[in-house]
Amino acid sequence: MLQIILVLAMFVVLVIPMGRYMYHIATDQKTFADRVFDPVDRLIYKICGIKGGDMGWKEYALSLVTANAVMILVGYLILRIQGFLFLNPNGIGGMEESLSFNTIISFMTNTNLQHYAGESGLSYAAQMCVIIFMMFTSAASGYAACMAFCRGLSGRKLGNFFADMVRIITRVLLPLAVIVGLLLVSQGTPQTFAGNITVETIEGTYQDIAVGPVAALESIKHLGTNGGGFFGANSSTPFENPTVISNMIEMLSMMLLPGACVVVFGLMLHDRKKEKKTDRKPFMGRQGAVIFGAMAILFAIGLTICVGAERVGNPVIGATGIDQDMGSMEGKEVRFGVDQSALFTTVTTSFTTGSVNNMHDSLTPLGGMVPLLHMMLNCVFGGKGVGLMNMVTYVILAVFICGLMVGRTPEYLNKKIEGKEMKLVAIIILIHPLLILGFSGLAVSMQDGLAGITNPGFHGLTQVLYEYASSAANNGSGFEGLADNSVFWNVTTGLAMFFGRYIALIAQLAIAGSLLKKKTVNESVGTLRTDNVTFMIILVFIVYIFAALTFFPALALGPIAEHLALWM
Repeated sequence: MLQIILVLAMFVVLVIPMGRYMYHIATDQKTFADRVFDPVDRLIYKICGIKGGDMGWKEYALSLVTANAVMILVGYLILRIQGFLFLNPNGIGGMEESLSFNTIISFMTNTNLQHYAGESGLSYAAQMCVIIFMMFTSAASGYAACMAFCRGLSGRKLGNFFADMVRIITRVLLPLAVIVGLLLVSQGTPQTFAGNITVETIEGTYQDIAVGPVAALESIKHLGTNGGGFFGANSSTPFENPTVISNMIEMLSMMLLPGACVVVFGLMLHDRKKEKKTDRKPFMGRQGAVIFGAMAILFAIGLTICVGAERVGNPVIGATGIDQDMGSMEGKEVRFGVDQSALFTTVTTSFTTGSVNNMHDSLTPLGGMVPLLHMMLNCVFGGKGVGLMNMVTYVILAVFICGLMVGRTPEYLNKKIEGKEMKLVAIIILIHPLLILGFSGLAVSMQDGLAGITNPGFHGLTQVLYEYASSAANNGSGFEGLADNSVFWNVTTGLAMFFGRYIALIAQLAIAGSLLKKKTVNESVGTLRTDNVTFMIILVFIVYIFAALTFFPALALGPIAEHLALWM
């Protein structure tokens, strides 16, 4: 428990200065690093032909989608012909068509769902030129959209997508990735271009030990909330995650930038509201604190349930006489134990990273329900920037519902919330469950889908729900008991990842553009305050109520039914 408290305390301490630094970057203010990075940015702008100038929301969204589409096309071609390219000492051939489609969509949408084992399915060139490259660019794309969204809500112009993307890579992602990579190397994570190492075991047989540029991938996979892994066993393997210290580094890397985005949002709104006359800014502003607090409450509830369920263990195993004083250790690494495994599980699915240090398929039913639910909510901090935008969508929904209750026109940040905004909010909120439940229903009704289910009954349904929740939420983790490398699963999860990413992003940019054009209305006695503890509690209840109405029947047939079957 001290390790859990230490990780969370370090997160709170680190997120404030990082958020303030990112706020200065997002608002084009001076930072201590300008002397180093300004020449780099200017060189990139010159080479790429990037010109300054603010964009409208349509131009911003079109630039994002077009840039991502070009990278998808180039990345797909590299995966298909990787067998003929350089840096392939292990002689790995080209990737199959449907798997290439799934993989490239996965990494460009910041999902990193892997239907392949990295050490045997990708060459070093593909790992670096496709996987690591897209871990930077997909994270930067999400962050850029988030900053445009925040600027729009705070009354600023949306900015320029290409400038936002370049600045977050050069000033945040690259420097932090180098630091985290060196820290992981110090703990024992490999970083080499050498081929696999063949060793003789103590039994007298020979075994191939896969190595490669592991630390480079691990650092950005966590910082960019990408997920995936160099190895099929992900962060449970000692080469990706050697020690408890590396485990803590990886969790903090996942948590840092999504939390910092909330701080950026709060500081932008603080400027707009001029909450104080002094030059000294608050930690994150009252609006940001409300959203951060609501996310923290949702996270704490999920973490408590997950840790509690894993500590109790499995009654079926206990009935055999096996001691479960350590809790449910099935599928977990001894060097991490129950608490660090449950914390990692909650972090990776709350911050939609998708990296795993234990087998989620082996979690207890309620322990496995927490990561599943948090991906269904998709707003418990969430991925880099995307989680904040999703939570603000729920804020607008909460304001609208509360406005209807008292018979007033809903207002948020002194802007009226009208039909256009609520239609866009409805699209954002409905597309997520539609993708999860729609594709899950398709999978359990078709033979191609049923062929991938390896566990009968309640657990098999949970596997299916988890796969599509992970895809639609752009998380990327999996129960891994699913036989998902088939044309059906590759195509359907690829579509879930694509639509789950871009429909919501475009609609959220449209909301920002719409509110930016609206006139500011003055506050009155009847104006709903959205910067106090009362609204924070309302927001938490709104999120849970909509999740219950949408997903409870599916959860009742999956993890809840499995839990009752074990204990009754």
